[in-house]
Amino acid sequence: MKASRAVLLLLAGTTLSVGPAAGQDSPASTAHPANWPAAKSVGLIDPAIEKRVDELLAKLSLEQKVGQMIQGDTSSIKPEELRKYPLGSILAGGSSPPLGAPDRSPIEPWLATAQAFRAVSLEQRPGYVPIPNIFGIDAVHGNSNIVGATIFPHNIGLGAANDPALIEKIGRITALETAAAGIDWAFGPTLAVPQDDRWGRAYEGYSEKPDISKAYAKALIDGLQGARASGTIQQGHVAASAKHFLGDGGTTGGIDQGDTQVDEKTLIVTHAQGYIAAIDAGVMTVMASYNSWNGEKMHGNKSMLTDVLKGKMGFDGFIVSDWNGHAQIPGCTRTDCARGFNAGIDMVMAPDTWKGLYESTLAQAKSGAIPMARIDDAVRRILRVKFKLGLFDAARPYDGRAELMGAPEHRAVAREAVRKSLVLLKNNGGVLPIRGGAKLLVAGPAANDMGPQTGGWTLSWQGDGNKRSDFPNAQTIWEGIDATMRAQGGSATLSADGSFATKPDVAIVVFGEAPYAEMRGDIRSLEFEPGDKQALATLKKLKAAGIPTVSVFLSGRPLWVNPEINASDAFVAAWLPGSEGGGIADVLIGDKAGKPRHDFQGRLSFSWPNTAGQFVLNPGQPNYDPLFAYGFGLDYRTPGKPLGALSEVSGVDASLSNRSVFFARGATPAPFSASLGAGITRSPVDSATQQEGAIRLAWTAAAPAAFTITGPELDWSRESNADLSLRIVYRVDAAPKGPVELAVPESAPGKGLPATAMFSRRPGEWQTAAISLKCFATVNPGLKKVASPLRITAAAPFTVSIADARIVSDPNASGCPE
Repeated sequence: MKASRAVLLLLAGTTLSVGPAAGQDSPASTAHPANWPAAKSVGLIDPAIEKRVDELLAKLSLEQKVGQMIQGDTSSIKPEELRKYPLGSILAGGSSPPLGAPDRSPIEPWLATAQAFRAVSLEQRPGYVPIPNIFGIDAVHGNSNIVGATIFPHNIGLGAANDPALIEKIGRITALETAAAGIDWAFGPTLAVPQDDRWGRAYEGYSEKPDISKAYAKALIDGLQGARASGTIQQGHVAASAKHFLGDGGTTGGIDQGDTQVDEKTLIVTHAQGYIAAIDAGVMTVMASYNSWNGEKMHGNKSMLTDVLKGKMGFDGFIVSDWNGHAQIPGCTRTDCARGFNAGIDMVMAPDTWKGLYESTLAQAKSGAIPMARIDDAVRRILRVKFKLGLFDAARPYDGRAELMGAPEHRAVAREAVRKSLVLLKNNGGVLPIRGGAKLLVAGPAANDMGPQTGGWTLSWQGDGNKRSDFPNAQTIWEGIDATMRAQGGSATLSADGSFATKPDVAIVVFGEAPYAEMRGDIRSLEFEPGDKQALATLKKLKAAGIPTVSVFLSGRPLWVNPEINASDAFVAAWLPGSEGGGIADVLIGDKAGKPRHDFQGRLSFSWPNTAGQFVLNPGQPNYDPLFAYGFGLDYRTPGKPLGALSEVSGVDASLSNRSVFFARGATPAPFSASLGAGITRSPVDSATQQEGAIRLAWTAAAPAAFTITGPELDWSRESNADLSLRIVYRVDAAPKGPVELAVPESAPGKGLPATAMFSRRPGEWQTAAISLKCFATVNPGLKKVASPLRITAAAPFTVSIADARIVSDPNASGCPE
């Protein structure tokens, strides 16, 4: 889910052909099954189960069959609605809450929610055959939606570990903590092979090469489902979902939901390899991908979903669509999509439009627009998985096993994963390992913050808005260092800005990317902190004081950090390590004598760029010239040569990277600019957190005038579909004496959103408003060409101070202004 950004930048790497195979006249988006590898779903076809499926199918009404093919989200459906709309599945999306509780909740409300939907689905009532729901969740690095769960490193870090046995253990633990919450289905593994590091989901891929993904697919599925799909929910296993089929990591420009413009051979050799292993391992479900292949949406590509995946590749489970992905198929809407079902989707994820989709699909089934054979095939596949999981069995012995959530033995495996994922890029002067008895300074904004440490898809969709108290079974990087230093007889002091009263022996600076997921994660440059290098300033301050400095860099992809590397004596790529910050200390801090307690084992599974413009940088491509090649990584046994000074010329205009921050720290960051209409004055004021960190805008005339932020044209069509919001931090200094509107510039005066009440409440207090982009879509259908992200128009005297304006996620805290 990412917006298209038309930014003209030079792409490094090769141009891939997009035509059909030689001698073939079919479109470049039509797959040829004969070219594809064969596989076979192992363990899914069981004669005894097939007999039960036959018997059940014969009893089902058309209404129940159609219901099985639709999935609704907890944010928009209640259990009692299943009596009229017998949906086959429920999900809780990235920021969706359990029933009657906040989205950030421990196991108990989640278990109660799963049990409530399951109870209604199993009711005995006239004309209805009880069929259990299957409840799905994005347990993508542990059961990461639930407070208290073990959070493992994101896939990019696990790829650097290159340890399939570890991955199987992670899958098993994830299954246990998911099943304990009453949930049946984990939406993983992600088998994307990211080719352009600007893609906001790059960290969900294990590697830029397919070999690690192929090895990990079987390992994780064996852990989640049990070897060869032999386990059921009664043994603490859950269904896996290989995703996203196919080519999501290869979109042109690294734009999420974009177009993967490659030939069929490249699609097979680079992007399909993980699915061969997944199918052979008996994966129960596959999730279709948002992306297009040479112009055709994968959700509607029958040659790929039916002819290749279910045909040549022998997949016997069911295909589920992604969040409203069916609506992107030409001719479809969120509530009407016969083409998606006919292409091969068996279950449509219609989180907020399930009711309309159910009604239209039922009508299409009756009319024959969706053939009965296609419906029966889809329902058979869904029932097969439900029987195989044991969902029809009454016993659920893992439900409510709260002691499994963040269990010590689970956290120990997560800590092991952190240790094995760390990649040492620089260690000049042997500053690492740090002597356990040393006097240590720990700096950087991410040192004691679980957000950058855990990343996206953690408690909330984008991983933002979380507090330390949301992670009761966790340890920040600072907490892990502090505990280790005390145990070794040394000392550690935390100072986010790097200030100190007594000069330390060594400093560790922890910094990196703020949390993000799809859409918000797309970037246009690989430069870290372009135009606002706060981490670099801290490093330079410590360097100037003569303090040996170690950088711990948290990121979801390789980034251009040459200035930061130059200002560091040692530099560690720590990726997104998850809940066990102590794993960092295990490797960086030695014993009292300074000998290593654990060595670095991680090796780069993504090439590291020389410039901020090396977006496509993969082994085997022409002009492959990384700073650190695929497979690179130092360790204590083979420290390598000292790293010399690196070029600090990024090669890319820093302003091109910003597409979501419109006002911050008292200024309008490039490439955006602000303008004032006649009768508006502007002056700097202090924000709640920073001197002159805001501006005061005063409307002085009794005539309409606007404060407008403009910049490059933005496409917000996907953002408005994905529950993103425009967040404004403001203070009312003088309530408006007339109407106030919020709008994007396509709106003529009077066509914006009414915001008079919003700008009248609680004068004198700093407050935050999150306006859902869906609100703007009501007055600006489409939101495809947004030349300005913010316009405030007032028609009478009014004074307001603005401290921040940006795109954020957290749908539970957003709405429309009044």
